Amino acid sequence: MHEQDDATTIFETHRARLLRIAYRMLGSRSEAEDIVQNAWLRWVASDRKGVAAPYPFLARVVTRLCLDEMKSARARRETYVGAWLPEPLIYTEDDSLEEDDLTLTLMMALERLSPLERAAFLLHDVFGVPLGEVADALGREAAAVRQLAVRARRNIQAARPRFPIERKEGERIARAFFAASTSGDTATLQKLLAENAVLRSDGGGKVPAFINPITGLDRLLRLYQVAREKRGDVRTEFFEPVWIDGLPGYLSRERGDVLQTTAFAIEDGRITEIYVTRNPDKLRHIAEPLAARSDPAYRSQ
Repeated sequence: MHEQDDATTIFETHRARLLRIAYRMLGSRSEAEDIVQNAWLRWVASDRKGVAAPYPFLARVVTRLCLDEMKSARARRETYVGAWLPEPLIYTEDDSLEEDDLTLTLMMALERLSPLERAAFLLHDVFGVPLGEVADALGREAAAVRQLAVRARRNIQAARPRFPIERKEGERIARAFFAASTSGDTATLQKLLAENAVLRSDGGGKVPAFINPITGLDRLLRLYQVAREKRGDVRTEFFEPVWIDGLPGYLSRERGDVLQTTAFAIEDGRITEIYVTRNPDKLRHIAEPLAARSDPAYRSQ
């Protein structure tokens, strides 16, 4: 029993970092949690006396499980209805932002990489795993892994934010966008949006969402004007400004009682990308705490 307790203590020390690796590999919080749980089972069943350094061992296990999962995940994406967005990780104003600097925009760029390129880039460049350990995790020579990381960097270089936005400014823009888009304030929206702004919306075929990206300032202005007219007197509920995978945004409940996250990539003070996640399967970890907060018993605490 003492040995089991030690195994648990060691694993829990690394759980948060292992979850970040799995989430960044898969883009899904729920799948990442399953992967880490599977890694835990393998850790408990392993001969831990022969493991000199637990974290490299566990990172290797998680990486290999993720690579296996990515094969089936890519097949599922081919039949996914509409745009696919990563499952949103939410950070409120009470939370500190993540240790790594991967934004939602960069995670979308990672989708263009092969599974091995993605793993090499994440482990080496983002999580600081030494090249030799990455090679062990991927079952490749160090020179080959170095080339994988180089190709990955080259392919996603343009997606890295040039000028990270300050938290207060990001939240100001998020609030301003919500107010303008729900009130029909086209003049303010025009000031907030870049000429080449793009909206991507993920409903997963479960709730209404745009199948294809909406591109260009004029099209977006018309879209939000029409949405405002269709909404009529139905109120959109704004919960709070949040940070979603390193991007400013907000959490809201839209017409039809649909929970939604909206995140913004911002360049030079203007919104260049809008990411809207409405798929209820991807928002369960957000919906449950919100339901608890609306409970009178919770509010009286």
